[in-house]
Amino acid sequence: MSKGLPKRSEDYSLWYNELVKRADLAENSPVRGCMVIKPYGYSIWEKMQAEIDRMFKETGHTNAYFPLFIPKSYLSKEADHVEGFAKECAVVTHYRLKNDAEGGGVVVDPEAKLEEELIVRPTSETVIWNTYKNWIQSYRDLPILVNQWANVVRWEMRTRLFLRTAEFLWQEGHTAHATKQEAIDESIQMMHVYAQFAEEFMAVPVIRGIKSESERFAGALETYCIEALMQDGKALQAGTSHFLGQNFAKAFDVKFANKDGQLDYVWGTSWGVSTRLMGALIMAHSDDQGLVLPPKLAPTQVVIVPIYKSEEQLAAISEKAAGIIKALRAKGITVKFDDRDTYKPGFKFAEWELKGVPVRLSMGPRDLENNSIEIARRDTKEKEFFDLGGDLTEKISDLLNSIQENIYNKALTFRNENTTAVDSYDDFKKVLDDQGGFVSAHWDGTAETEEKIKEETKATIRCIPLDAKEEEGKCIYSGKPSSRRVLFARAY
Repeated sequence: MSKGLPKRSEDYSLWYNELVKRADLAENSPVRGCMVIKPYGYSIWEKMQAEIDRMFKETGHTNAYFPLFIPKSYLSKEADHVEGFAKECAVVTHYRLKNDAEGGGVVVDPEAKLEEELIVRPTSETVIWNTYKNWIQSYRDLPILVNQWANVVRWEMRTRLFLRTAEFLWQEGHTAHATKQEAIDESIQMMHVYAQFAEEFMAVPVIRGIKSESERFAGALETYCIEALMQDGKALQAGTSHFLGQNFAKAFDVKFANKDGQLDYVWGTSWGVSTRLMGALIMAHSDDQGLVLPPKLAPTQVVIVPIYKSEEQLAAISEKAAGIIKALRAKGITVKFDDRDTYKPGFKFAEWELKGVPVRLSMGPRDLENNSIEIARRDTKEKEFFDLGGDLTEKISDLLNSIQENIYNKALTFRNENTTAVDSYDDFKKVLDDQGGFVSAHWDGTAETEEKIKEETKATIRCIPLDAKEEEGKCIYSGKPSSRRVLFARAY
């Protein structure tokens, strides 16, 4: 279990990798850079997916599915887009194998070469906009508000489970609009949807902002983002929403007749979050004993561990627990009764602590006699005995809400304590080296300065916060005038 789990303070990277594996979230696959998401990890992702999908549908979006393979020529049609993804693309060149005549297994059949190579989708803008050309003729066909849940492949060389893998799961929204303002409003709306999900369900506070030009999505005119801070002081981009302008509509000749009967190009957006959110969830809250899961996303919110020495004791505890389980489930609380006879209670306590179950209930013969039960919360490790003459269901419901709120507030306090405003380059470098976190500083707005700072410190502009106030100052690097601060950080 958690015994021997590396400490965050000693080796954060090793702690993270070991926790992902020991908590049964994921493991490396035989294919380099890809992962197997194990049932417990996937059940967390399913809860994320369900909530995000609900929020999409409440904002008028519907789901569809588009092909995994994209003709190579499609990527050539939008210059910035292909340049941004060219180095990460996996390419299919043949469609058949055959047995090796010399007994060496199977080999690629040279006679089965594709006329045009296919790209395994790194993202779907090109194939979707080629499809939209057939769907859109007039303003009556707009807006199109479509999302797809899918996998994508980006051939990463340096990978880490959930945070950066060659194949990952995600959703990608692709919308088409009649006006520029509608598309901008859509992009901003989806950024706020992501932020709401991160804060209300993941209990992760985020900064809403705009990416600098060099950090924008390839092919976008503007990229809106949410940025989170992990416990090691590094930032994590948790979600992005892109205003595409008319770039893809022009590349794929997607026009519509407006209300005046004139032809115009459609305005577009795209937006997505991925299984990287699993990495954010782990790194934002977990401790040296294991996962700390917010109740709203925990697959099991309450685990009941019976403590017994005989079958008779187990039967009596099980009978009492059955009523508790029924009452909790009636309130929508997920419960597991761990009556495995192959493990001792101490092992079970450690296992569920490692897996981040928010509330643990335990009951032995003495508790049964006293009509009480022990309640332990995962986030603070506080324990108390509860008289079952009271309303346990209400107690647990309130406790789950308290845990959700406490986890968020703890993460928010950490972020606030690790966000530092500086006015000199020396202070900038010192803060990055000594404590990390977000560094708020003036920047002259040029890509050259941004690149120099990145080269010298490995810190990037995470975003220009939406709530950044007008403030006269000087760029920490060039000394040139600046009208507002931006957020820098070293990042995943």
